[in-house]
Amino acid sequence: MAEPIIQVENLYKNYGAVEALRGVSFAVQEGEVFGLLGPNGAGKTSTVEILEGMRVPDRGTARVCGLDPEKSGEEFKEKIGAVLQSTALPDKLRVKEAIDLFANFYQHHTDTDELLKRFQLEEKRTAFYSQLSGGQKQRLALAMALVNDPQVVFLDEPTAGLDPQVRREIYDIIEELKRGNKTVLLTTHYIEEAERLCDRVAIVDHGRVIAQGTPRELKQSSAGTTRIEVRLAHPLTNGTLSSLEGVSNVREFDDTYVLHSARPPRTIVALVKQLEADNNELQSLEMFSPSLEDVFIELTGRRLRD
Repeated sequence: MAEPIIQVENLYKNYGAVEALRGVSFAVQEGEVFGLLGPNGAGKTSTVEILEGMRVPDRGTARVCGLDPEKSGEEFKEKIGAVLQSTALPDKLRVKEAIDLFANFYQHHTDTDELLKRFQLEEKRTAFYSQLSGGQKQRLALAMALVNDPQVVFLDEPTAGLDPQVRREIYDIIEELKRGNKTVLLTTHYIEEAERLCDRVAIVDHGRVIAQGTPRELKQSSAGTTRIEVRLAHPLTNGTLSSLEGVSNVREFDDTYVLHSARPPRTIVALVKQLEADNNELQSLEMFSPSLEDVFIELTGRRLRD
């Protein structure tokens, strides 16, 4: 196998008493879309900022394109592009002015008019930044990140806060980057985003990588089980649900019971019978195929977005 284009080994980073990273390690091959999936505060952004050269780790090593992000200067800058968690430009900066400004930061850059066309910003070329919608601002941020035709693109929560339609537009752009053999490192807390876009995923929690692999490999760890989410008229406190036929584990989140079952039809029949015996009522029941959410629940006992 070729040398990884991104190599992270045993990264540690503290902010005072807060341990943001506690031994993070992973590798990314050229042309991959690699996802860091985890809740807010898991350490995803700290990891990406170290890889971008914006922060210095307390311990451990990071290499991007064979270079140390902390020490490689201009050579490193020419090889990467980045969309930060939030992008803010002056309100009175026009769209074409913004992308031309960024182009001038690099020795070599692509045609900025072509980038505006590619990101559907041609009609907004003279618009002020303050006049753009949230989706247009994010498309501009992506265009600026690609102005130097980078080998590696870092996207930190690129669709956070965007409506579903704009989110799908961003997905299309990321898939286009993949077809162009760009390496993309993506951070997200959206399950569907990681499953749709990523070749491989590292699940991060409390500053550690707790699992990694392809989405399919990770979901296979929950293979053979179905997630059943139920809401009841009256709470249960005696472990009744865990004793139902087929149930392997039960968690409770905000008045919703989450059961993993290897025999969902039998589990549901047993549940209804038990509720009748307890004079309880079923308010809602939903069933889900195994997902990365189930992997996270089983490893941490929490939902990804708690």
